Amino acid sequence: MTIKYKNVYIDDTYTICGNYENDGPLSKYFDKKYKKDLYFDEKSWEKAEVHLIKEANKNILNKNKLKEEDIDFLISGDLQNQIAASDYMARDFNIPFIGAYEACSTVGEIIGIGSTFIEGGFAKKVLVSTSSHNMVSEKQFRNPTEYGTPKPKTATFTSTGAVSVLLSNIKSKIKVESVTFGKVIDMGITDVNHMGAVMAPGAGEVIYNHLKDTKRDISYYDLILTGDLGIYGKNILRDYMMTKYNIDLGDNYNDCGTMLYDLDNQPVLAGGSGPVCSSLVVFGYIYKEMLKGKYKKVLIVPTGALFSPTFTFQKESIPSIANAISLEAIL
Repeated sequence: MTIKYKNVYIDDTYTICGNYENDGPLSKYFDKKYKKDLYFDEKSWEKAEVHLIKEANKNILNKNKLKEEDIDFLISGDLQNQIAASDYMARDFNIPFIGAYEACSTVGEIIGIGSTFIEGGFAKKVLVSTSSHNMVSEKQFRNPTEYGTPKPKTATFTSTGAVSVLLSNIKSKIKVESVTFGKVIDMGITDVNHMGAVMAPGAGEVIYNHLKDTKRDISYYDLILTGDLGIYGKNILRDYMMTKYNIDLGDNYNDCGTMLYDLDNQPVLAGGSGPVCSSLVVFGYIYKEMLKGKYKKVLIVPTGALFSPTFTFQKESIPSIANAISLEAIL
């Protein structure tokens, strides 16, 4: 399902990162950087994540001199007990709220929902936001970091931060051209430490369907970015696309999880993950490079593993999903 838009634009973005992300190669592109611990003056990891996503939304409103009543919808999602951080954040905003969850692919879902509201004439301004916190997610989905549990090289590192994106029907320099909503794909994988393998087929399917729906070739885009497949998932996707669809992703393909950190010098294993991983790279780095004219047409493919610890303990396999967002610079 691909929806094309004529009148949906990105007015502005606001990005906040934690200390590991600040030490990475893209630090200069983020609006606010926390450089010390991950508590952010709160009493728990969970409250710290709420702090981040609340701060991102408040700061983007202040930056654009907007009041809460100027926003038609606030659409948000995160990993914390599915979307607990967003729920607790939303209680402090007098804006109609829609909570959304697609794990690390959440930003693709909420951009799609918000864009559809605007294109359909149901809203003029929509605020979408997402977050993740390393300590919160590791505790919830794997093991508390304090346990010191060894991890295989295929494991990824949950990113810490929050991102807010202001969508509007007023023309700006970056247009949301289309969104392809993905299908849930389950290849029978049960390894919670190999999310790249879990999510790569979902990314492959939505990329193929996007190209088919839009009648485009892979060369149409200056850059294609998946969300958080990491080193190994990135290679699996290349093989998947070539084997199943005879599509060579070529040199204009990359993965946000391998871009956010210095993989040679930071202890992040296969790369970054979490909803904010792709969001920081796209709406911090890529967005600003598009404004400069470096990229004109970019396909963003946030990827998500839809697993529940409860179902994993019951020996269920892990479903995945991905969504494709087509962004175009109008300069």
